[in-house]
Amino acid sequence: MPEQQILYLSRADVEAVNLSMTTIVALLEQAFIEKGHGRVEMPPKPGVHTMPDAFIHAMPAYIPSMKSAGIKWVSGYPANFERGMPYISGLLILNDAETGVPYAVMDCTWITAFRTGAATALSARYLARPESETVGILACGVQGRTNLEALACLFKIRKVCAYDILPEVQERYIREMSRKLGLDIVGVKDPKQAVVESDMVVTSGPILKRPAPTIDKDWLRQGTFSSAVDFDSYFTGAAMAQMDRISTDDHAQFHYYRSVGYFRHTPDPYADLGEIVTGLKPGRQSADERTMAINLGLALDDMAVAPAIYRAARDMGLGATLPL
Repeated sequence: MPEQQILYLSRADVEAVNLSMTTIVALLEQAFIEKGHGRVEMPPKPGVHTMPDAFIHAMPAYIPSMKSAGIKWVSGYPANFERGMPYISGLLILNDAETGVPYAVMDCTWITAFRTGAATALSARYLARPESETVGILACGVQGRTNLEALACLFKIRKVCAYDILPEVQERYIREMSRKLGLDIVGVKDPKQAVVESDMVVTSGPILKRPAPTIDKDWLRQGTFSSAVDFDSYFTGAAMAQMDRISTDDHAQFHYYRSVGYFRHTPDPYADLGEIVTGLKPGRQSADERTMAINLGLALDDMAVAPAIYRAARDMGLGATLPL
């Protein structure tokens, strides 16, 4: 019997591949088309919870058309920033779809960050006004960065208003993202300033079961698209009730989260992203609709991106080959 081997890719290896955001958005669109047609296998993600508002989730998925099968074991610990550690960390395993044998293990931090931003941009392609040019970013961490980068791939952004509760984080975001994307990014001292004049709004703070929401009724003007990366942590029930269309990435997982205490004041989504990209449900229907995407983060996203990372890393000679 031949020796089975796996390719191990560290976070540095995954980052060195530097897969473009445009490619990641395209991979997610392909995966959600498959989901919309019922051609993926993705059981609900189980998890354990060792600390309040923290999670460690197991996220398996299989996308036959992409020959991608595997699982992500990922944690999110909101208090980690106080320790100088990332909020999100974990590992991803890829299995051969024909034999089931694992062939790659990789850090999932970079993939999680970028595929989440790509999911926002993909939602915005269908739910934001095409001429949208101003963006409000609330929370200037990793997701504030990748979500803006993804939106900049699809929209001609003219101005960005950035807000964070930590002034030093906000200033670093403005400095680094202005240089990286060549955009006009200004800091604001009040979250309302980042919302009221924006065509697209992204909130990406920690996910909290008992949040103290900030964005209230009438802050989002008509025609605005919003992406609640942090679930309902930033939006009051009154603000949610003003939405003309709320989408999610998976109905079953949305209702699971509601059953365990999230989304207590959130209306039911009218569609999931797979239904929208396949045309089974409509996207934005008028210029004055307020629309929102609540993408929960799916194993589907990771399994769409990870094989491309693996192939590129292998071709580049990255990583360490280990016996299984």
